[in-house]
Amino acid sequence: MSADRVPEKPALEGLEAKWETRWNTDGTYRFDRESATRESIYSIDTPPPTASGSLHIGHVFSYTHTDVVARFQRMRGKSVFYPMGWDDNGLPTERRVQNYYGVRCDPSLPYTDDFVPPFEGGDGKSTKAADQLPISRRNFIELCEVLTKEDEKQFEALWRTLGLSVDWTQTYRTIGSEALFTSQLAFLGNIERGEAYQAMAPTLWDVTFRTAVAQAELEDKEVAAAYHRVSFHKPDGSTIEIETTRPELMAACVALVAHPDDERYQHLFGTTVRTPLFDVEVPVLAHHLAQKDKGSGIAMICTFGDVTDVVWWRELDLPNRAIMGFDGRLIDDAPDVITSAAGQAAYAQLAGKTVFSAKQTIVELLRASGDLIGDIRPITHAVKFFEKGDRPLEIVSTRQWYIQNGARDETLRARLIQHGNELQWHPEFMKVRYENWVNGLTGDWLISRQRFFGVPLPIWYPLDADGNAVHSEPIVATRNLLPVDPSSDAAPGYTEDQRGQAGGFVGEVDVMDTWATSSLTPQLAGGWERDPELFDLVYPYSLRPQGQDIIRTWLFSTMLRSEQQHGKAPWAHAALSGFIVDPDRKKMSKSKGNVVTPAGMLEQHGSDAVRYWAASSRLGTDAAFDPQNPTQIKIGRRLAIKILNASKFILGFEGGADAAVTEKLDQSMLAALSTVVGQATTAFENYDHARALEVTESFFWTFCDDYLELVKERAYGEAGTGQASAVAALRTALATLLRLFAPFVPFATEEAWSWSNEGSVHVASWPIASELSAGSAGNSALLDLSSRALTGIRRAKTDAKASQKSPVTSAVISGTAPEIALLAQAAEDLKAVGRIHELTFVEGSELAVSDIVLTVVSAS
Repeated sequence: MSADRVPEKPALEGLEAKWETRWNTDGTYRFDRESATRESIYSIDTPPPTASGSLHIGHVFSYTHTDVVARFQRMRGKSVFYPMGWDDNGLPTERRVQNYYGVRCDPSLPYTDDFVPPFEGGDGKSTKAADQLPISRRNFIELCEVLTKEDEKQFEALWRTLGLSVDWTQTYRTIGSEALFTSQLAFLGNIERGEAYQAMAPTLWDVTFRTAVAQAELEDKEVAAAYHRVSFHKPDGSTIEIETTRPELMAACVALVAHPDDERYQHLFGTTVRTPLFDVEVPVLAHHLAQKDKGSGIAMICTFGDVTDVVWWRELDLPNRAIMGFDGRLIDDAPDVITSAAGQAAYAQLAGKTVFSAKQTIVELLRASGDLIGDIRPITHAVKFFEKGDRPLEIVSTRQWYIQNGARDETLRARLIQHGNELQWHPEFMKVRYENWVNGLTGDWLISRQRFFGVPLPIWYPLDADGNAVHSEPIVATRNLLPVDPSSDAAPGYTEDQRGQAGGFVGEVDVMDTWATSSLTPQLAGGWERDPELFDLVYPYSLRPQGQDIIRTWLFSTMLRSEQQHGKAPWAHAALSGFIVDPDRKKMSKSKGNVVTPAGMLEQHGSDAVRYWAASSRLGTDAAFDPQNPTQIKIGRRLAIKILNASKFILGFEGGADAAVTEKLDQSMLAALSTVVGQATTAFENYDHARALEVTESFFWTFCDDYLELVKERAYGEAGTGQASAVAALRTALATLLRLFAPFVPFATEEAWSWSNEGSVHVASWPIASELSAGSAGNSALLDLSSRALTGIRRAKTDAKASQKSPVTSAVISGTAPEIALLAQAAEDLKAVGRIHELTFVEGSELAVSDIVLTVVSAS
C-alpha cells in the first residue's frame, strides 16, 4: 500500500470530524434493508433520550455499551438495524415551550392555522402563567415539535462526535404524527380487547404539576415528620388513642383499624368511636396490614393519607370522604357527615389551607380541645414523591384511564413472568428486579395525565340533555381518523358547533402517560402498521439496551404492550447498564447537581478515550467518575495514540502479510493472538464487552512492549525468510488487532486501517482463528517466556546502571528444561534485542526475571 497514506505524525485530533463525515457520505452504517433477511438482521430497540436540556456523562456511558455491540454484530456480518429515537414527549419540554414562546396550552380552544407565537427565545423568568397566551393543544404541540427538533440537532451532533454507529436515516420521535398514530392505534387495541378502562378511583396526585402519577413513577424520599397522639371518644365516655403524622386529614377519617391478633383492641372490633373536633361516628375494624408495634397499634383510616389507606378503603368497603383538592389545599366544603355546629366551625378554619397550614391549625384546635395527648414526637419516614416532583404526593379521587398490567390478572402476570424467563438478561441477576416488580404490582397502570404535551387519548363523551358528560358511554376514535386530537377535532357523527352543547359532545382533554408512548418504541422505530414489511424484518428485536433504573418503567411497560398486542416478548436480549457515580459513590443526577456534561470531555480527551472509559465497565456495574482526575479516560487516550503509532511503525517495514510465517516466535505470537480472538469473540457473544476489551488490550501491550521489540531487528534486516516471517506476522497481527479494537476506539482504528486497506474497518469481517493459521504451528507459551526473558534482560541492564542499548558480552538465562527448549527457538531474537554476543541457557528452576544474569556489560 502507498506509503503516502501514513502521516508523518499521527494524531487523534480531528479524527472525529474527518471520519464522521466520511461514514455519513459513504453510508457506512446504513441499514441494508433490500438484501436483509429476518435471519441476517440484528435489531436494536435503542433508548430515546429526552430531547430537552442536555445530555450528561451517563448517556455517553450507556450508549457506548450499545454501540460496541452494534459494531461487533455488524462486523460479524449482520445487517444491523440501529435507529435513534427522541423522547420529546414530556413535562420538561412543555415547560420550556411555555417560557420560550410565551404561551400556555388550553385544550378547550380550537386550532389556529398559521399561528405565530407572541415571541421567541424567552427564559420565562419574568413571565407569569397568567400573562402567557392561551392556545389550542394542537398549536402547542406544533411549537413543541419546532423547539425539540432544534434540541435534537444538537444531540445528534454530540452522538456523531461520540461515534455512535447509528443509522441516521432511521429516526423516530415520541410525538408527531407517526407517534400519535402508533400510540393511539395501540390504545384502541387495548380498548377493543378489554384491557383499557376508565374508573373513578383514588389517584396519586402531584399538586405542583397537577397531574396523576403512576406506580412506576414513584420515588420514596426520607422526610421530617412528627407523630401526634390523638384521642377518639368511645360511647361510654372513655377514649382510645391513635398516633398519626397527618392530623390535618382528621375530617376525612372513616374508621380506626388494628391487627386482628392484637389483644388490646379485639374487644373493640365491631364497635364505633367518635372523631375529635368533628364528632363523626366511625367503626373500629380489623385488618392484617395494621402494625401492632407502630405507634399505639391502632391507626385511623383517612381518605386518603397514604397508599395503605387506599388498600383499607377498598378491602374494608369504606366510604370516601376526600377533603384534599387538586391544588394541595383542603377543599372548601366539609364532608356531609360533619353535622355539628362545632365540627363545621372547626372545618371552616381548615378550608382552603395548604397541608402545612392546615396541620398547624388542627394541632392548635386539638390542643385546645384536650384531644392532643402529650408532646409531638419528631420522626423521619419515607414518603412517596413523583420522580420529577419536589413535594409529597397526595391522594385524590379522579376519573382516569387505566391499562391492565397483571396486578389483578394472574394469567397476564404469569405470561409476563414467562416472557422474562425467555429473555436473555445481561447481567443475569437483573432479572429478579423485573420479577419483583411484576409480582409486587398493586394496581393497574394509570395512563392518563392531566397535561398538554403528550399523545391525546382518542376519546370523546356525549353530553346529555343537561349538558353533562356521559363518561360511561365514551366515543372511541376509529382507525381512519388517527391521529386525532379530541380537543380540536369533532367526535365521529358530530360537527364542531356541537362541542360543549347539550346533546352534543366534549373531547377528552387528558393525554397519555409518556411511558404509554415510550412503551411502543419497537413499534415506532419498526413501522408497525405503517410499514409491515420492515416490522416483520426487525420484530421481535435482538436487543433492548437500557439503564437498570427503568426496568420497572420502560422495560416492563414495553413487555406488557408487546404481550397485549403481539403475544410475545419484544426482544431476545436485554442489556442493563449501571450508574455513573461521583467520587463519593453517589449516583450522578441532574437533581443532585453532580452531573458532568460530556461535550468538554470529548473535546479535551477525544471520543476514543471517553469511549474506552465507558467500555471498560461491565454491564450492570456502576462506574465512578472524577472529572478532575479521569484516569481511565487518560489511559484510553494513551491506548488510541499507541494504536496509531504502532500501526505506523509496523507499516514502515518492507513486506506484506501474505508471506509465510516460518519463525517459531512469530508463530507463537499468532497462536496467542488466536486465543485472544476466541476469548474476545466469546465475551462479545456473552454481552461482556469489557472482557473483550480487557483481553485485547492486555495482549496489545505485550505485543507492543515485547514482541515488537523482540522482532524489530529481524524485521529491519535483510530480505529473507526470517525478515519476511516477522513482517507477515506483524501485519497479520495489526489487521487483527485493529478489528478487535474497532468497536471500542472507532476513530483511531479507522484511521490506521485506512493507511493500508480499502473500505472501512467497521464493515470488515470480524477476525477468526483460521485467519491466523500460522499460529496453529506455534506454542503461545514461547511469547510469554520470551517476554519474561526480555524483562529480565532489561532489569539486569538497569541494575548494572547500563543503557538498554549497551552491548552485552554474555548472558545466562536459567529455567526448566521445557522452558529452555522453547526459549532456544527465540535465541536469535533475544540476542538481537539485548545486544548480546553470547547467550547461554542453563537448566534449573522455573524461569524468573530476577535470575537472569548478564555476565559482562561493556560501557555504553
